[in-house]
Amino acid sequence: MTLVDTSTGIAQRIAATIDPVFAVIEEWRTRVEQALGAEADPRAASFDPVVAGLVAAELERPGTLITGAGFVAAPGFLPDAPWHLAWWLSGASPFRVDQTGGGLRRLDAVSDPDAESFRDYTTLEWWRVPARTGRRHLTGPYVDYLCTDDYTVTITTPVAVDREMAGLVGADVYVARLEQALLPVLRAADRTCTIVNASGRIVASTDTHRATGALLRLDGLAEALAPLREAEAEGRATDAAPLPGGADVVPCGDTSLALVVE
Repeated sequence: MTLVDTSTGIAQRIAATIDPVFAVIEEWRTRVEQALGAEADPRAASFDPVVAGLVAAELERPGTLITGAGFVAAPGFLPDAPWHLAWWLSGASPFRVDQTGGGLRRLDAVSDPDAESFRDYTTLEWWRVPARTGRRHLTGPYVDYLCTDDYTVTITTPVAVDREMAGLVGADVYVARLEQALLPVLRAADRTCTIVNASGRIVASTDTHRATGALLRLDGLAEALAPLREAEAEGRATDAAPLPGGADVVPCGDTSLALVVE
């Protein structure tokens, strides 16, 4: 098997690991749009239980990669909650939240813009990019001080009602869980393998000296990843690219992640 064949096969297996998460989020988006569209005057008080019921099964499913999920409303969309996160965490999450019964716990988010600890979520990447492009976006790895307090990948996609953005649905995945799922795949190659996001930040690597969240510094990598960033914004796939030192940069399907094989 050639290095190119090995790289492509591993990239496909990485995509196959993450694609089910995308599929779940897409199903949530469809159902949230249907539920909101059926309400003449949607309000947080009545809609939050709908969101909780929607995400509960996946959050409590054994083996799921998803550790948090829910709906984030566009500012002012819900009359009774101008700033609103309907976000739940699985029982496995150590983050400080209020217990709501069962294994599901709700994020205790600050929604008062006059509060000192309030944070405008529309300034964060997981909101900004989907709001601009109208497409799904993978943010991270980053330390998510709002929801997890740990290295996290957040996947979000816009929700529209009457062609206007009503908010986002999305999910958090701990990078540690991704590493557990993906490192056996990476080790299938007799090469150093590193997964990076479209900005070149490390998600997982067989090189233990490469820290999660750090930039992978290889000659030509930024240029090789530029088509990946453009493809994500346009909702299409892109092709592999070689680096000057002989490494391969192979997109992992349409996940917006890339495999670097040296």
